[in-house]
Amino acid sequence: MSFDGLFTHAMVRELQGELQSGRVMKISQPYPYELMLSIRANRKTQTLLLSANPELARVQITTIPFANPKVPTPFTMAMRKYLAAATLTDIQQVGADRIIYFDFATRDELGDSVSLRLVVELMGRHSNVILVDQRTHKILELIRHVHPDENRFRILLPGAEYVDPPYQDKLDPFTAQPADYTPLVEQAGSDTGALAKAIQSRFQGFGRDAAVEMATRLQHGLPQAAWDGLIDAFNHPEPVLIDAQKPQFAATPLRTVDGDAHAYPTLSALLDAFYAQRAERARVQEVGSKLIRVLRTNTERLTKKLKKLQHTLDESDRADELRIRGEVLTTYLRDVPRGANSVELPNFYDDMRPIKIALAPELGPNQNAQKYFTRYQKLRKAVSHVHEQMAEAQAELEYLQGVQAMVEIAAPQDLVDIQTELTNAGYIRLQRKAKKQRQPKVAPPERFWASDGTAILVGKNNLQNEQLTLHSAAKDDVWLHAKDIPGSHVIVKSNDPSARTLTEAASLAAYFSKARQSANVPVDYIPVKRIRKPNGSKPGFVIYTGQRTLSVTPTTELVDKLRQQPTM
Repeated sequence: MSFDGLFTHAMVRELQGELQSGRVMKISQPYPYELMLSIRANRKTQTLLLSANPELARVQITTIPFANPKVPTPFTMAMRKYLAAATLTDIQQVGADRIIYFDFATRDELGDSVSLRLVVELMGRHSNVILVDQRTHKILELIRHVHPDENRFRILLPGAEYVDPPYQDKLDPFTAQPADYTPLVEQAGSDTGALAKAIQSRFQGFGRDAAVEMATRLQHGLPQAAWDGLIDAFNHPEPVLIDAQKPQFAATPLRTVDGDAHAYPTLSALLDAFYAQRAERARVQEVGSKLIRVLRTNTERLTKKLKKLQHTLDESDRADELRIRGEVLTTYLRDVPRGANSVELPNFYDDMRPIKIALAPELGPNQNAQKYFTRYQKLRKAVSHVHEQMAEAQAELEYLQGVQAMVEIAAPQDLVDIQTELTNAGYIRLQRKAKKQRQPKVAPPERFWASDGTAILVGKNNLQNEQLTLHSAAKDDVWLHAKDIPGSHVIVKSNDPSARTLTEAASLAAYFSKARQSANVPVDYIPVKRIRKPNGSKPGFVIYTGQRTLSVTPTTELVDKLRQQPTM
């Protein structure tokens, strides 16, 4: 089910019960289009996520950790200026639309009462989070500025008057009467698709999947009971994650989607489970776009370099042919006509058989011979270095591909270490102001727990891998890594782990590697004391001998399970 107006209705009711009358304790903007408000209400502090991400627009309470940027954005500073310590007085949905009003009461610098409204518009690529002064209706700040040439109906810039989105002349499904929808059922007959379209055209808030669900229920039951039953489900939701061919979240079990339904206590918990991987990938793309661009540029550069070196190597096989042509020309200089494009001469290296030699017509016979000798010498000299250059380029390419693989499996907070690594390696240039800044500390590895309670640590990038394996791990701990594949270093904090613990740790090593989507991934394991780092090698690169190997198939379910410390 999409985050349509019906789902928005259910979410607003949940937020009203959890956050209304709460106090804003902290404001963050960890990602470009996502605002986090830590709100203290009902004796607990919870994080309200307001996302205007074009692909993942939503509003919910989240427990997924996030990392704040070192420098707050102008939007963050404005939110802190106006909403710090404000009280959330009301949460309301506009009709059955995907627009939510968060009303706050606070005081200005003079101590006067101020009423502010945070408007969240969940409209795909037009999604936005807008702070409005309720007295003047002026926009104070918004997460996405929209200039007049982009939207002539509404100017969405600080200082402009806030104008509601275009009004949709549709009925509110929560106040609808049988006379509003019964004619649609009669007109559509048994055509579920036509009835679903008619419902969307007449009523506000229906996404396509919700409209199909309602149409199906109307056609297979008493219309009023069917309508009231589904609508009431959004007043008293039973959140489920449906494990179908295309996984879906829903505020209530759906009859039109086949698959196992997993229940969740709240809509917010449901969305955390559904969006955990999708949101992390999107956030990595947003935060790591610069890193991805740097890696792609350098990978393309090295690929082109390897092709040129291979071409040089292929050309070197012709070096002797160039030398022979030069020697034949030198021997028969008197027989070479001036201004010719080519000439045939006896080849004394091949039983005096004729050999056709290309010439530069603007050069004399001796100059053409010297040109062949020059090319011969150049190729011979190049060959002596080309193998070394190819080995260096190939090693650098494999290193960058390894870093790219770490970006693909990284959480947004892990990208800081990857940026530090690429900066130290010279792939990212520091600005003059940044050169004096202290180098940030390497983030700690992620901690997991085996079924028997043994701690398992996982590095999420090369700097974390090196810190974990070479500096933090005990010599008797067990080290694991996907065999011959870029990925995380995994440490089992035990000198004699059980077979089950080893298998679980190997699953983590396979999951946090480039082989995440593969089956039967080979994973090496060995005591940490046998790991060695060659002098001058890249961060995270180690060598070892005497390892054993397990084959595992990584799954998200097992990884999520190992994140939770077992109760002993």
